[in-house]
Amino acid sequence: METNRQKKIGGVIQKDLVDILQGEVRKNGVSNLVISVSKVSVTSDLSVATVYLSIFPQEKAQETLEGIKSNTPLIKHDLAQRVRKQLRRVPNLVFFIDDSLDYIEKIDNALKNQENPIENRDLLDKRRQF
Repeated sequence: METNRQKKIGGVIQKDLVDILQGEVRKNGVSNLVISVSKVSVTSDLSVATVYLSIFPQEKAQETLEGIKSNTPLIKHDLAQRVRKQLRRVPNLVFFIDDSLDYIEKIDNALKNQENPIENRDLLDKRRQF
């Protein structure tokens, strides 16, 4: 369970990371790419921040994530410059792709097709009898 301090630090990092990443996308003239920071979780000792990114279009997600991971020290430096009056130490950043939107999309597609277990009860596992 996250403490209030962890949540506040995560919120500060999330807000500033969005500015940094979107600013770099705009500055480099990359079009048709959206990077969103969906969640930041900070460990209890405040040394590591796990950053979950949503990248659109999905085809560019892995390539973009690799670029972000390779530039993590520069991103951490930019973040440190922005939060220097709020945080004593900036946590190490670990980036992951947030796939929760893909999961929701798969559920929506399943419910729209014939594989809908609500409408087609034959799809339910019949081994689970109580």
